[in-house]
Amino acid sequence: MRGAKSLHIYRRITQLGFILFVFLMPVFDILRYDTTAKELYLFGEVWSLGLKDGILLDRSIGGATHVAVQFFLKAILPWVIVLSIFPVLGLLLGRFFCGWLCPEGALFELADFLSLKLLGRRSLYKNKPNDPEIKRGHKLLYGTLAVLSLLIVPPLTGIALTGYFIAPKTIWHQITTGSLTFGVEAGIIGVSIYMLITSILVRHTFCKYVCAAGLMQMLFGWISPVSLGIKFDRENLSKCTDCKGCERVCLMNVKPRLPKKDINCVNCGECITACKKELGDACLFSYTFGDNVAEDATKDMAQFLQLKHGLPRPGESR
Repeated sequence: MRGAKSLHIYRRITQLGFILFVFLMPVFDILRYDTTAKELYLFGEVWSLGLKDGILLDRSIGGATHVAVQFFLKAILPWVIVLSIFPVLGLLLGRFFCGWLCPEGALFELADFLSLKLLGRRSLYKNKPNDPEIKRGHKLLYGTLAVLSLLIVPPLTGIALTGYFIAPKTIWHQITTGSLTFGVEAGIIGVSIYMLITSILVRHTFCKYVCAAGLMQMLFGWISPVSLGIKFDRENLSKCTDCKGCERVCLMNVKPRLPKKDINCVNCGECITACKKELGDACLFSYTFGDNVAEDATKDMAQFLQLKHGLPRPGESR
């Protein structure tokens, strides 16, 4: 079905775009802390509190007030804004960041894809009921891609993230000359080991139970009456073919047709893509804001079972 994969393609573009943005932020001094100069760079400028000069030049009550205001605006308020980013995102968009922007989530999806092509399942350990039905790829080709990914992606990410604390020019100079300092070595090796462990062994389990940013979005999205979510159209439930395509594409092992909103849903929209592939314009999933994402679980599940399997509704007998 033409256009069925549009949402999937847009999501891949936003993921790659955000990864590129994260990699380039320290390069262009958009955000980084230079541990050598002990200076914070923000949008190309050194972020200074300017308190020392204020204290020395004016010791009056007015001067003290000015210093206090400066401290609030440049020290406290920025941290409040930074710490509120993910709670606010959760309140408004649920776990949208996780599904559409998170670089680590994109890496986990790459690992899932390579596992599917090599093993026929997402997990390294065992098959799961919702594993996608996907044709295995050429083992040599995808095995080579997997090895290259393991050799290139973690160190490259380690270099990029170390650039948030050591000037990127300094890092690349050390790499090209082969004379790495302890700080650069520790940053690159530490990040690489972390990424290898999470991408090979842990993957989306990390998103569910460990990631602080994801947990904040999950909590605030769950309690918010206006957050973005994916709704299943129960009024047209009879159109569902029970193909289970929406369950098989879900990277978080969510069952999208269940009436109760699952806190692990990352709003990736893959279930929408799968349903459009099956039903076209009659797709039963859609993005929506507000409380109508979550409905009465008992009533709707009983209706689903009755329509699909001929079971009696509550209070009825055969």
